[in-house]
Amino acid sequence: MDTRQLETLLAISQHGGFAAAAQAVNLTASAVSQQIAALEAEIGTQLFDRTRRPPALTTKGAEMVRSAQSILQIVSDTKASVAGEQMRGTVALGSLRTGANSLMPQALATLRASFPYLNFRLRVGVSEELMSEVVSGQLDAAVVADHVAVPSSLRWTPVLTEPLIVLTPPGTGTITLDDLIRDVPYIRYRTQVPLARQIDTEIARLGAAPRQIVSVNTMPAVVGCVRAGLGFAIIPQIALHDAETASLDWFPFGAPPIHRRLGLVQRVTSRRAEVLAALVTALIQQGLSAEVYD
Repeated sequence: MDTRQLETLLAISQHGGFAAAAQAVNLTASAVSQQIAALEAEIGTQLFDRTRRPPALTTKGAEMVRSAQSILQIVSDTKASVAGEQMRGTVALGSLRTGANSLMPQALATLRASFPYLNFRLRVGVSEELMSEVVSGQLDAAVVADHVAVPSSLRWTPVLTEPLIVLTPPGTGTITLDDLIRDVPYIRYRTQVPLARQIDTEIARLGAAPRQIVSVNTMPAVVGCVRAGLGFAIIPQIALHDAETASLDWFPFGAPPIHRRLGLVQRVTSRRAEVLAALVTALIQQGLSAEVYD
């Protein structure tokens, strides 16, 4: 197995076929086929289903593509390090939705000073899916919530502890949570993510059922409903990330205030350890700068 074979494999995956890959890597179609055949013979498994046109990656082939990406990135990073060059390539990151609005973008902006030649790919999703993609190598790391089971192959580092808050509609004035539950409709964040489950659990512990008027599956929509005057909501403090939402009234949820934690999950051994360590620091700094109260 050599890097030329792996580069050819990635070219086929990226360009959708042997002929297109041959043009991309400046080889003949025959040479591309020979390289892949030699690679398959060496590892003892078929990487492509040749009964289909164009040939499609098998399950093992897809695994090999992910491994090839990692191997070639390690080779590239090692060459750059030995030559004293700046780190290059793409770091694939994930973030839950409430972290993708401001926390992760601000942290990435901070990293640009130390890693100016790196590119970043950000995928927004739910915690369980993002962790699965970190395990499989599709992502280098992801910001996820702490109310999920972290596999033993991953390491979770807390970067933000934030309060849940009660967001009140315009014109409500000073009011208690009991008054809200009795007199004001409730906007429910309803989706299969840890934050929604945490909010539902804490509401249930109050022993009172708020009068739900609408349920939505994104946090910006929850905030939008409150801003429109439809009712009150329980949200994480980080959701108040811009000038419009910052003008709304709110108060801590719970006494003492109930918190949730976000953390960066990554594989125990990572080829991007230096970058991810800097990312953790940047995320923690952004979390501290966003704090309104302890």
